Amino acid sequence: MEISLLQWIGYIASVAIALSMTMSSILKFRWINLFGALTFSAYGFLIGAWPVGFLNAFIALVDIYYLNSIYSKKEVFEILEVRADNKYLIRFLQFHEDDIEKFFPGFAYRPEINTISFFVLRNMAVAGVFLAHRDQDHNLSVGLDFVLPEYRDFKNGKFIYLRLRDRFINEGFKKVIADGRSEKYSKYLLKLGFEKNAEGRFEKKLVTAHATGV
Repeated sequence: MEISLLQWIGYIASVAIALSMTMSSILKFRWINLFGALTFSAYGFLIGAWPVGFLNAFIALVDIYYLNSIYSKKEVFEILEVRADNKYLIRFLQFHEDDIEKFFPGFAYRPEINTISFFVLRNMAVAGVFLAHRDQDHNLSVGLDFVLPEYRDFKNGKFIYLRLRDRFINEGFKKVIADGRSEKYSKYLLKLGFEKNAEGRFEKKLVTAHATGV
């Protein structure tokens, strides 16, 4: 049976709406849902189903409203430093163990080597955790940079690697080094300005030659 163009539009809209419901990230949900609603609205008007068209047009406007709120909202970022043996930290890592494994396969917490341990807070809500240590070359070696699903919009990473840059420099670090333990994490690092070095690790310079007067 040959499928008409109108049917394809309906199928695509249905798949987009269904896919949006699987998104744990609010941002991804809104964008995909917006596409689905717009497509469904067009489908409804094209087949003369006015209630379907108007309802989905309204849903699209709601998505646009919330997307605008998300992008225009000024969030307050803070860090909450904790000791390596902090009980909440250990429980947090245990609770999110399965999700952490997806991005950091084989991760095992080693509190004895931690130089830096902190939670990233967004409007006082825990959005992620950052664990790192000073390696033998005085680089900041990232052990874990885990973000909760609802906050995976790169804002945490930009806060850590851009806004905390001076803090890391003042503590004597010249580079941040991270292992791309998964494809998703590797893409995340590249989007944040990391480069892959000869050893296959990802690095981001904190101090440039210009800044050091070289």
